[in-house]
Amino acid sequence: MKTVDLIRKKRDGGKLTREEIEFLIEGCVERRIPDYQVAALLMAIYFQGMNDEETITLTDVMAHSGTMLDLSEMPGFPVDKHSTGGVGDTTSLVLIPLLAAAGLTVAKLSGRALGHTGGTIDKLESIPGFHTDLSREEFLSLVKRSGVALADHTEDIVPADRLLYELRDVTATVDSLPLIVASIMSKKLAGGAKGIVIDVKTGAGAFLPKLADSRKLAELLVSIGTHLGRKTSALITDMSQPLGYMVGNALEVKEAIATLKGAGPQDLKGLCCELGAELLLFSGKESVRSAAIETLRGLLHDGSALKKFKEMVKNQGGDLSIIDDPLRFPTAATRAEILASHSGTLVGVDALAVGRAANLLGAGRFVKQGTIDPAVGVELLHKVGDHVQADEPLAVLHVNDVTNLKQVRALVKEAYEIGEGPVRPPVLIVERVTA
Repeated sequence: MKTVDLIRKKRDGGKLTREEIEFLIEGCVERRIPDYQVAALLMAIYFQGMNDEETITLTDVMAHSGTMLDLSEMPGFPVDKHSTGGVGDTTSLVLIPLLAAAGLTVAKLSGRALGHTGGTIDKLESIPGFHTDLSREEFLSLVKRSGVALADHTEDIVPADRLLYELRDVTATVDSLPLIVASIMSKKLAGGAKGIVIDVKTGAGAFLPKLADSRKLAELLVSIGTHLGRKTSALITDMSQPLGYMVGNALEVKEAIATLKGAGPQDLKGLCCELGAELLLFSGKESVRSAAIETLRGLLHDGSALKKFKEMVKNQGGDLSIIDDPLRFPTAATRAEILASHSGTLVGVDALAVGRAANLLGAGRFVKQGTIDPAVGVELLHKVGDHVQADEPLAVLHVNDVTNLKQVRALVKEAYEIGEGPVRPPVLIVERVTA
């Protein structure tokens, strides 16, 4: 079998067999196939696509390219959640302890920020002492003991995805649907979950802004997960404006803690309960969706979810006192207000513009090796549907480095669109996709 023959086959629209896909992925991981040939293969897939059978096979082979976590001996039903990325998307910080409080097992492997979307690992590391660089043995031990742990991806988990993504990022092949699906689902499979819910964002701040594209991705993710033996569903959720009111690492953790204490924004609480309900139904703990949502709301308000969050923070070396005193989180040196230019009703808050603004302040990365300032970000004071007066503050910028402040001010001011008359906030749950 020759790599060049398989590149030619896919270039000409042929279908790759399982044996051929295994040959290609093993060759990539073992570095037997040079990068220039892998790049050529990725471009051929980008233009010719893959059918469902090829995509299922690619996902399965990638998942088995490294260590597969075995959660069969864990005490609860193992679940996982994935988000396609958004602005102010703090759901994992709330949902992980909430699911554990409901008696599910959550062995969560998460990533870092790149671009305008935040990374769960970066957010949690704004808690002093919290460490996510756990060995596989430490990680599984914590999950078995507490039912929950969150760690950074290790190099032995789906190495094929790491190598392929590095090349996709520099060859303009990131937005290939089969490659996106294989990347997401291979990591979920390797993580050992039996139930998976996927939050597919749509709107201005989403990876796929158009609803038709988001729907196609959600349907394929659910189909692949189901074919490979996992209970899988997806919610397509609005990301035309940021989720919650905080965008930035420490800011978002503080908002998540407030939510775990029963307060916090309604959209964040609602989305976490909707996503969690999918997994409670999969586990068999609840049989009716409305009852599952009420169970989760109860765990947010009675302190059970907060207790699990504290347990996770303690287990992973974090400073527990900061949870009871959020003022101890890293704080920016300067606060700058963005004022309304005139009175009216907010008809839009561009999530992408707000995400870019937070990035320019230092809350995100432009390159994988970049550093993050945990204290900076954008605090929204108003969102779609609110009535505002001229010169009333719309948002607050949390700033340490003023280098990009002028550009950030312009981005956030332009993100707010003020119109006339009553305006309804966007519907948060756009569609539900099941097997």
